[in-house]
Amino acid sequence: MRQRWRTFLAGALVAVMAGCTSDQGSSDGPAASPAPSGDSGGGGSATQPSGDNPLAGQTLFVNTANPAVSQVAAWEKDKRTADATELKKIGERPNAEWLAGGGTGVGARVDDLLGKAAAKKQLPVLVAYNVPDRDCGQYSAGGAGSADEYRQWIRSFAGGIKGRPAVVILEPDAVAHTLEGCADNATERYAVITDAVNVLKAAGARVYVDAGHPNWIGDVNKLAGALKNAGIAKADGFSLNVSNFVRTADNVTYGDKLSDALGGKTRYVIDTSRNGAGPYDGGTTVNGGPSWCNPPGRALGEAPTVRTGKERVDAFLWVKRPGESDGACRPGEPPAGTWWPEYALELAKRSR
Repeated sequence: MRQRWRTFLAGALVAVMAGCTSDQGSSDGPAASPAPSGDSGGGGSATQPSGDNPLAGQTLFVNTANPAVSQVAAWEKDKRTADATELKKIGERPNAEWLAGGGTGVGARVDDLLGKAAAKKQLPVLVAYNVPDRDCGQYSAGGAGSADEYRQWIRSFAGGIKGRPAVVILEPDAVAHTLEGCADNATERYAVITDAVNVLKAAGARVYVDAGHPNWIGDVNKLAGALKNAGIAKADGFSLNVSNFVRTADNVTYGDKLSDALGGKTRYVIDTSRNGAGPYDGGTTVNGGPSWCNPPGRALGEAPTVRTGKERVDAFLWVKRPGESDGACRPGEPPAGTWWPEYALELAKRSR
């Protein structure tokens, strides 16, 4: 997926799982100021009226089988008590679970995750990330080998839901890439995403089609058209900022404009995992690597919650897992999607 930051002209709009992304979108894989209140860590329809949050009252799922929890235990054993305490900001909070590949066996993984969430009476957030020609064949290349293979995969994914509550973030970057990145396969991509929306909705999931981030597609009307082609009308809304660093306020400004372009009633969710300090603003490169990849000086963002205080924002979510690498963009950095405890620690330390 993509993440390189663009320099916009004055007046432009603020506009399972690998990580280092190419030019514009999110790094896959799977940023902590205080939660707005209540449901974090424990825990809409595109045609629903604004103000009607379909996730209201839900408690988001915390899967304690995560690398941050394991790291906390290891550091406590090594007497790194202060560092372990910092890292609990990540390990004890809800995070999305990424599903990228696995063939038709993906359904068993979904079933397992939803079973664990149901046992805790919590709402899981899943990421479907397997579209053909994923990331336009760049840093997070991969995905299903064909449209038919993807249709089989998404049906297996949906089969694991079995009518239980779940949120699905559908194909990060895929729609935005049809406008900038790999437009040649746009028609097929719109078709498989539309099909995925229908299949997942029929299984009972809340579905948010990914729409990139504010610093990517500046023309919200153009993006709205692409989302319509990708079946947004049948989804619960769209997602923004997956694996990116754009501040929440800028996402809300952009998201409301995009919602207006879709008719004014479309709701959305925002990935706040690593946006506490905003994007790196010191140039397009840092320490010899691209500034979108594992940038220094970043911080955890708002903790996951369905109480956002924003009219059309259903949830602040941690879609990207803070501490997973965006890629081996500099000597010594781990591959994309690999847990990187020292980077995770810096994100946690800088959070408010």
